[in-house]
Amino acid sequence: MAHARRQEGQPACKIIDFDEAWLNACDAEQRADLMAEAKLLAGAFAPSGGADLVRLAAELSAGRRDEEMNRAHARRLAAALKRLGKAEKA
Repeated sequence: MAHARRQEGQPACKIIDFDEAWLNACDAEQRADLMAEAKLLAGAFAPSGGADLVRLAAELSAGRRDEEMNRAHARRLAAALKRLGKAEKA
């Protein structure tokens, strides 16, 4: 079986941040709403940012949420929280 050869210097793979991709797939209004909601949650439940923000995003991604929030919204909100965390580090 013939295998495609990789050219010298060409990266073997591209790493995709699915949370960023999913958040970027939202329209501008929905993304703005998610970021506003993420800032409110971060202020209430992760005021120190950092590890608390990462923990909060992980809990939402893992499915720990109340009955009022569906899975898709929880994942998008977790992506927004992760984006806040990245912005905080920059």
